[in-house]
Amino acid sequence: WLVKSEPDEYSIDSLRDAPGGRGFWDGVRSFQARNLMQQMRVGDLAFFYHSSCKVPAIVGVCRVVEEAKPDPTALDPRHKYF
Repeated sequence: WLVKSEPDEYSIDSLRDAPGGRGFWDGVRSFQARNLMQQMRVGDLAFFYHSSCKVPAIVGVCRVVEEAKPDPTALDPRHKYF
């Protein structure tokens, strides 16, 4: 798998520094990406890719620790990706 994020929004360092090294992927609005995330299983590995930055690159590897669930921000009109 490949997961991507803009490093100024959520970087691999943000994931590392999160409680328990666990993060929640929110703001995904692409149906294709959402459907692929639903195929991820606990224990799967993913490359962590920094996008939309000076040097886009794979910056690490992360592990899926929970299966996909609905994004609570998807229907929040105050969320920046609504």
